[in-house]
Amino acid sequence: MTSNEVLSMYENIAGLSNQMVVAARMSDWDGLSKLEGQAAVAASGALVGTVPALSDAPRLRKIDLLKQILANDRAIRDVTEPWMNQAPGLKPAVRQ
Repeated sequence: MTSNEVLSMYENIAGLSNQMVVAARMSDWDGLSKLEGQAAVAASGALVGTVPALSDAPRLRKIDLLKQILANDRAIRDVTEPWMNQAPGLKPAVRQ
């Protein structure tokens, strides 16, 4: 994987996570699930290839993208966790 491919992968995942926030806020659970699958496929590239270490501007961009992805994850959980806590048998895993 080249550094451009790494950034492209994170850009793609960040975009998908933005769409996931919108789907969660609209209670579009099917759409959220589909986007979640797409994000998993996009992230799988990092699992099968060697991801090079980035430096300078690309590294900072990757950090910004990771921050966006994490913020989107929090926003999605803010929507879904209260619903899951009320639904029998759908308790989320405990995060440490």
